[in-house]
Parts: sequence; C-alpha cells; structure tokens
Amino acid sequence: MSNLNSSDRSQRNACIIGAGSSGIAAAKTLRERGIPYDCFEMGSGIGGMWRYDNDNGRSSAYKSLHINTSRDTMAYSDFPLPRDWVPFPDHEHVLKYFESYVDHFGFRDTITFRTKVEKVVPAGNGDWDVTVVGPDGQPRTNRYGAVLVANGHHWNPRMVTYPGEFHGEQMHSHYYRTPDLVAGKRVLVIGFGNSSCDIACESSRVADTTFMSVRRGAHVIPKYMFGWAMDTILPSWLWTYLPWWAIRPLFAASLWWARGKMSWYGLPEPEHSVLQEHPTISADLFNVIGHGYLKIKPNVQELRGDSVQFVDGSVEKIDLIVWCTGYNITFPFFDNSIIDPLNNEVSLYHQVVHPDQPGLYFIGLVQPWGAIMPLAEAQSKWVADLLTGTSGLPPRDTMLTEIQTHRSKIAARYTKSDRHTIQVDFYPYQRQLTKVARRGRKWPKKPLNLT
Repeated sequence: MSNLNSSDRSQRNACIIGAGSSGIAAAKTLRERGIPYDCFEMGSGIGGMWRYDNDNGRSSAYKSLHINTSRDTMAYSDFPLPRDWVPFPDHEHVLKYFESYVDHFGFRDTITFRTKVEKVVPAGNGDWDVTVVGPDGQPRTNRYGAVLVANGHHWNPRMVTYPGEFHGEQMHSHYYRTPDLVAGKRVLVIGFGNSSCDIACESSRVADTTFMSVRRGAHVIPKYMFGWAMDTILPSWLWTYLPWWAIRPLFAASLWWARGKMSWYGLPEPEHSVLQEHPTISADLFNVIGHGYLKIKPNVQELRGDSVQFVDGSVEKIDLIVWCTGYNITFPFFDNSIIDPLNNEVSLYHQVVHPDQPGLYFIGLVQPWGAIMPLAEAQSKWVADLLTGTSGLPPRDTMLTEIQTHRSKIAARYTKSDRHTIQVDFYPYQRQLTKVARRGRKWPKKPLNLT
C-alpha cells in the first residue's frame, strides 16, 4: 500500500473494511468484476462474528451458537452449503463454510489481516483517504475511489440502566462464551431476543437458578414447524411477492398450530402481531420453562445490591446478571459529520448508499427476517454495478425521499425499538436491489477509473 507522502497519489481502487460474512461477499464480487481493491481485517482470519473468540475482539459467538436461519437460506447464491450438513449448523461449520468460500474463489491473498482501519476521511471528488495500522504499528494512508464498509453491527454492546446499584457480577451477552461461569449461581438474564433465549436456556441447565426478565411479550418461533425448518414453512414466492400484511395471517396460523399461545408457557402475550418485530427464534425455550428450569420475570424495577426487584414487586437474590440488551451501530473510523448512527438510525439509500458522500457504501448493515449473507452478496453486486458504470444513482432528493419512505414504513409496521431501525424483509429486499440496479441504467453513471 502506498503512502500519500509518496509520489503515487492517483490510486482509484476500492477499499473494503472487514472480512466477515459481508466483507468476503464484497471482496469476491469486486474480484469477479475486475475492480481492484484492498480489504482490511483487524483479526488474523476471516469470519467476523462467526469466528469463535476472534482475536479482533469483536465476535459475539458463544460456544453453543447455531444459526437461526436454515442452512440453505443462508448460503451465497453460487456456493451452497454441503447437503450432508444439519439444517442448523453451529458456528464452527459456518466458519468452515466461509473459509471454503474464500479459497474456492481464490481471493484470500487480497485480504490484509491484522490491520485496523483507523480513519476514513473524504478527500474531495468522491475520493477517500483511508489510514490503517498494521502489525508494525505504523499508520499508512492510501487514497481510494470507493469505500465499502462491512465492519458489522453486533460488536459494540449496548447497556441499559435501572435505578439502584448491583454489587454482584455483571456481563453483556457479547462476552458470554461457555456456561461454566454460571454454574451454581443465581443468574438473571435480561432481554427477550435470540441471544437471551439461548443463554437463558443454557444457563438453566447449569446454574442454581436462572431467571429471564422479559420487558414485553414476543412471538417466539420454534426452529421447526410441522417437521419443516421454520423459514421454509411458506414458499419463497409468497415472501417475495405478497405484502407482509397478507403473509401475516398465513404465518400466524402456522405458528398457532405449531406452538399455541405464549401465555400457555407462562410468557406475556405480545401486544403486537407476528411479523411486527425482529423474530425471536428458539428450539429450547418452551421445554426449559415447562421443565421448571427457567423462571420468567417481568421488567426490572430496581437493582438492590445483591438482589433485584421486579415491577410485580417480587425480589430475587442474584449473583450474576447477563445483559442481553443489543448493540450500538458504530463506525469508529468516521467522524460524526460523515455518519452519526444516533439511536442506530442510518440514512442510507436502500440501506447501502450514502446520499451525501459519493463513493461511500455499506454492506451487511441490515437486520433481516432471514440471513444477512445473501443480502450482503446482492448489495455487493449492486455496488459493483455502480463502480463499473453499469448502473447509476438518482438525484439526491430522490434518494432522500426513499430513505424517509423506508423509515415511515418501519415506524408504521414494527414496534418502536433501536433493533428495528435497519430492518428489512429478506426476499422483497433482494428483489428490490435487483430492480434498483436495473433502474439505475437510465441514471447518470460515474464509474471508477479502474487501475
């Protein structure tokens, strides 16, 4: 990589930040389309959050983690997962899949490992100056015509506060790895998402007592419904072409017959309908509740030293609190004047293109009903079209209108939560990206001067 102090200041390559599941999709696509790029990864290997105990410090994977979307729906379009793998493989198999993907398409040598992106600043004319620090500790800067941000959004833990103080052990779910740390303890898991259900179920079999604090009801979806993986119970064409409000009664009816009411398991009934929240998926939750291993509590009212009081007035002595309270979307290499994801709000055209910063794109910054990997691949293909001049972008006002329209739809459909700000529907969003790339053929094109 050249330094801007040198004589070569004319590089027009692209820069990819991160080599997780989204970054490698971007790298493979750009390599395929003949777009020169550098890809920088903080850790010593690919995989991002799916690399258990990743030495980049940003993996939230725990030892027992399995995917929540089934094997076939998480695969990249041209590289299926092995058919002899189980429908819901664990993180070790997922990482093995990513390693095979990189080696099969032969672009591992384009990734610079153990290199942190420190700063990304606009250099004018749509160019970007990217400063990185490698293993030698020396900062180096290069100029790029495009930056693709794929640094993930499940690595900066969000903490919440309650009145009072807690004197016992505390940890965010991001740092949870194995259940031995809960053995013999009275554990409180706070949250009702996927990680909280996984951790609470695991803890309930090892800890002295495990409680799960549930602030509001949720539609818990089992991994299997009528013997089918839950994301294959309805055909993909229904999810693609029917509006969500038309699919909702079909999916709700399937869920009812497979699971029944949430109150049958001692859980609060949701105040919203199914498909109006990011899905909480668990194969074990109902069993551990039914076996008496896991006790459900309402929201926390106050922390009281070695105990916790809940809004129903009950008080329980607690040794360890596991906060499953989500993540903050964070871009430590950008100044807030470039993008400021306050309350996890990001203003991006179709969740990819920055309307006010030419040459800046975001890959995998979505929270789908489904897997991120195929969507990151579709986003990368659209960006490749933009970089090669196959497609163009509409005027800024058109992009801002689409951003506001998407926000309004999210606000109208989903429960109010920071976790829903980047929500998309898997199949409709895939189709939308294809359409916008095709529509872009009539808009002004500004291809990179590829070197």
